[in-house]
Amino acid sequence: MYRYDEFDAAFVASRVEQFRDQVARRLSGELTEEQFRPHRLMNGLYLQLHAYMLRVAVPYGTLNSRQLRKLADIARKYDRGYGHFTTRQNLQYNWPKLSETPDILAELASVEMHAIQTSGNCIRNVTADHFAGVAADEIADPRPYCEILRQWSSQHPEFSFLPRKFKIAVNGGPHDRAAIQAHDIGLQMARNERGELGFVVYVGGGLGRTPFVAKKIRDFLPERDLLRYVDAILRVYNLDGRRDNKYKARIKILVHEKGTDAFRAAVEAEYSANAQSALDLQQADIARMGAYFAPPRLEPRAAMSARIARRRQRDAKFDAYVGANVTPHKVPGYAIMTVSLKAIGEVPGDASADQMDAVADLAEDYSHDELRVSHEQNLILPHVALDDLPAVYDRLASVGLAAPNSGQISDIIACPGLDYCALATARSIPVAQRIAERFGDGARARDIGPLKIKISGCINACGHHHVGHIGILGLERAGEETYQITLGGSGDETASIGQITGPGFSSERVVEAIDTIVETYRTQRSDASEAFLQTFRRIGMAPFKEALYERSAGSDI
Repeated sequence: MYRYDEFDAAFVASRVEQFRDQVARRLSGELTEEQFRPHRLMNGLYLQLHAYMLRVAVPYGTLNSRQLRKLADIARKYDRGYGHFTTRQNLQYNWPKLSETPDILAELASVEMHAIQTSGNCIRNVTADHFAGVAADEIADPRPYCEILRQWSSQHPEFSFLPRKFKIAVNGGPHDRAAIQAHDIGLQMARNERGELGFVVYVGGGLGRTPFVAKKIRDFLPERDLLRYVDAILRVYNLDGRRDNKYKARIKILVHEKGTDAFRAAVEAEYSANAQSALDLQQADIARMGAYFAPPRLEPRAAMSARIARRRQRDAKFDAYVGANVTPHKVPGYAIMTVSLKAIGEVPGDASADQMDAVADLAEDYSHDELRVSHEQNLILPHVALDDLPAVYDRLASVGLAAPNSGQISDIIACPGLDYCALATARSIPVAQRIAERFGDGARARDIGPLKIKISGCINACGHHHVGHIGILGLERAGEETYQITLGGSGDETASIGQITGPGFSSERVVEAIDTIVETYRTQRSDASEAFLQTFRRIGMAPFKEALYERSAGSDI
């Protein structure tokens, strides 16, 4: 993984001291909250419902054990003993004291971490496929290009005050694990007919009050032109993006109003005008960056041993875990393990300091000191030998992290909602907990199969509900929390925005409504191998709508 050079270290250290002075001026009353606001946002500090919240950057979701231990230590020392992993592959602390935030930033800097550009109208943390560099189906590792984009965009003088926040994601395999079509810019690694590496370019995706799937504007962009083309997109957006209305300021609105063809033409003209640009990537620079992400030297091993097979036969929970949470590695004899942060009844995405320490130990002992954060709010151990699966599983189980539910119905994405967020209109966490408790992670959940439920506590869609197979949006109606349900959304390579089923459901009835949807799917699927999304796309909304509303006529559902 990338290591700070002298410039990085000096830059982050100077930012910490600058912010320490700004905090002191706020605490003394020299700065009002309104004057302080832009300073704190540039350092990832939000004012939430009950307290400040600090968002820590985890670039492209890659961590080592030392960094995760530091996050655990900060949680104990400065927060309430836990952290919340987000859909941006970041980590949030929900209860820091303002006076202590500079000390937190200094501690982060000691392990090459920061909170810069995790908020504000700038280019945010660049995200990536959480299986980058290890997936068996990978075209190329996207992380070197993410790091190139991070270095180029950090404190970029032209793009530090964009019309609105700006998000970039890069995916390395044919299956989109980074939700690139829900981003302002989505980059899909690809090879052309000559085998040359490059990118398919998508622009104008985004969720919130006006959701859009991104539009493809380039079938193939050579890798050397990456920065020049991204720069062209941002220049067009910075010049033409709306600044008079924040609800219409995202690039998705510009692409929609301008039209895909006209937007593409504007970008191509800007791109061509800088044909001799110094932004062109040289092979030596690409190779230098790629060396930071060289995989560990893993000698191919035999397939899963008879000992592991026997453990699976006699231990149903371990067998379920291997079936759900273990993914093929590109090196034979190794696996990628998803550490679910969705134990039944717990808060989705939360990890205690003790749990973070435990996972850090496992990364050091069994995964070549490497971890990932997924945009689905889980942790990843990317290099685990198959023969080590039982030992890793047993240690995860001892700290409550062995839920065998990756990709299943209880692996729910949820924003903090009204329990924490000042923007929220309804609670997300209790609904997620109740749904998980209803379906569990046992035989019924396995029979249901792959099903992504995503919950947002307001229209800003931080829980990505628009692209959930089942999406839930919490709203306030006449002083009561109500939940609107959408079906058929997807954040993968077949990206789609979910369709609204109809009127919302009360907090008391929403779990029953989800149960009705799931049981309708089970009766309508062609066989047990047909996943929820496949069934929905085959039969459409009508059977689900009938089950939800017409059959319940006269009830208060």
